[in-house]
Amino acid sequence: MKTEQIFQIYILLKKSQPRIWRRILVSSETLLSDLHKIIQTVMGWTNTHLHQFRKGDQFYALPFDDDDFEFYKTDYSGIAVKELLLNEGDKIIYDYDFGDSWEHDIRLEKILHPDTPLKYPVCIRGKRACPPEDCGGIWGYENMLEILKDKQHEEYKDIVEWLGDDDYDPEYFDIEEVNELLKEEDFGCINWLYDE
Repeated sequence: MKTEQIFQIYILLKKSQPRIWRRILVSSETLLSDLHKIIQTVMGWTNTHLHQFRKGDQFYALPFDDDDFEFYKTDYSGIAVKELLLNEGDKIIYDYDFGDSWEHDIRLEKILHPDTPLKYPVCIRGKRACPPEDCGGIWGYENMLEILKDKQHEEYKDIVEWLGDDDYDPEYFDIEEVNELLKEEDFGCINWLYDE
């Protein structure tokens, strides 16, 4: 009888400089719908936009009533991550927010056997905060960071006001906080868009 496998997965927000990334351990049986929730939590997104997975020229997503592009997407309900990531080194893309176009490289780094004391999923490493939602994609994010470095910049006050009361720290990443969230229902992900 084959034992469960654990996938060590590296998630990289494409074009981020310096790199924004996470390393997680998940069961190979994890459904893509759950991997989406896990990515939302470990990266720090708020699940307020549409998403999809891509492998080659195939797109995987949940059906959505207003989606004009259903003809080229596969409903990922019931599809496990092991069906797309077969071997170490295999990659898929996770797209989040089709307006800002956040692309994430998802790479299977290692196939491991379960360590019974650990509860999966778990985040084992990561660097930097993900960008604030709706900041204009990677270009808008880089522009925002430049403005925040210069308190004399004409847009500085507007950006600070837009960010709200919280001081945005691009270097912030709290792995303990992330792992506590992963233990919650829906892996700590807020379900704004779907009833899954």
